[in-house]
Amino acid sequence: MSAPQAAPDAGRLQRPAGMVVGVPLNGRRNSLNLMRLILASSVILHHSYPLINAADFGPEYLGDRLGGWAVIGFFCLSGYLITGSRWGKSFGDYLTLRIARIYPAFLVCLVVTAFVFAPINYAHVKGNLDGFWTTATTPFNYVFSNITLKMLHYDVAQTPLGVPYAGAWDGALWSLYYEFACYLLVGVLGLWAVARRSPWPMAGLWVLFVAMRVGYEGLSPVLGVGFDMDYLTKLAPYFLAGGVLHCFKRRVGMHWGVALGSAAAFVGLLAVNAHWGGQVGSLFAAYVLLYLGHLLPSPEWVRVHDVSYGMYIYGFPVQQLIMTFLPGVGFWGLTGLALVLTAPLAAASWFVLESPIINRARASLAVEHASPVPTVPHKGEAPTLG
Repeated sequence: MSAPQAAPDAGRLQRPAGMVVGVPLNGRRNSLNLMRLILASSVILHHSYPLINAADFGPEYLGDRLGGWAVIGFFCLSGYLITGSRWGKSFGDYLTLRIARIYPAFLVCLVVTAFVFAPINYAHVKGNLDGFWTTATTPFNYVFSNITLKMLHYDVAQTPLGVPYAGAWDGALWSLYYEFACYLLVGVLGLWAVARRSPWPMAGLWVLFVAMRVGYEGLSPVLGVGFDMDYLTKLAPYFLAGGVLHCFKRRVGMHWGVALGSAAAFVGLLAVNAHWGGQVGSLFAAYVLLYLGHLLPSPEWVRVHDVSYGMYIYGFPVQQLIMTFLPGVGFWGLTGLALVLTAPLAAASWFVLESPIINRARASLAVEHASPVPTVPHKGEAPTLG
């Protein structure tokens, strides 16, 4: 007698009652870490353009460049994951974990840039460190002026010197300030129990920020005109779109047809208006990225260990150091070397700093609440990006 045959859908998530379309995104066995790693690598690729030729910021695609779209992708995925983290925690626990996840690695990156990368560049160009410690932006000033996540200075003692894109060590860090602002938006929204029970408060907040983007010019006397409001109204709708999809995850699952239609709708809205079309269609963009995270296979190592944040924050300074010593390396040489040389820094950041700190924070909160302590990082606690 032959062995019984497995059901065709064995091992696959089935559509639960109440879900209108698709199947749930598996909370543990998904490829969202892989998606973030791809986005971080895309940012490094994009930065190779201006770091080789300061006047070249790369090709533009539907109103933004590759690096800009990668940051937007980070915000979409982060909004989905961070909302899941917020809904299951008190505001204090949530904020503790968010700070533990994003801030220590950021601070160490500032220190490494200021006290390791910058003096190497300075000494290589000038032959010594004379005057390095007495400039307006000393290493200490660089760290302390940027310590709040708001990047006020990008140079250290006027370095990097002797490179095409001089005077800026880490142009990628600007987005973290806006990401943390989005953390606070979701954190405050979660203070109301109705927002954790119903998807509509999150949807309403998303509509508000989309409306602010659409009416930005008319609202500028109220909102104020400047870099901060421009970028907050640009990025927050994508973050909140991820949050909306998390709130509707029991009704709207992953389906190839919805993903294909979402991609078409998003591109169509951008074609109509590149300034606010993406924000109006941000739900579509977030859905496509989540579907790719559902569809793509991922190595188990990448599922467990999220090195994307380290790749994002260290890529730019590594590229600047490469240009210091290999100015003729070329576009693909710079990109390839940067990916290879940034990977060990990103892994060290994860294993030595990020993972131990977040686990220690979880352990401290678990002791405080007398609950079991998780030992493996949860995907819902992973950051973003941006």
